[in-house]
Amino acid sequence: MAEPSEMYQCQVSNCGFIYNPEKGDRKGKIEKGIQFKDLSEDWKCPICGATKKSFKALG
Repeated sequence: MAEPSEMYQCQVSNCGFIYNPEKGDRKGKIEKGIQFKDLSEDWKCPICGATKKSFKALG
């Protein structure tokens, strides 16, 4: 299981999507195992479309 420090949560109100590197992002075609820091700068939240700057580490 991924450590909380590896998971990031979207801080946009009414979203709360959690990026988990063990799951990736099927909608954005991000494979399992890709760390949040390794996502491209133009990656967006699959739920609300927020940028990476809107995410905060859980741990």
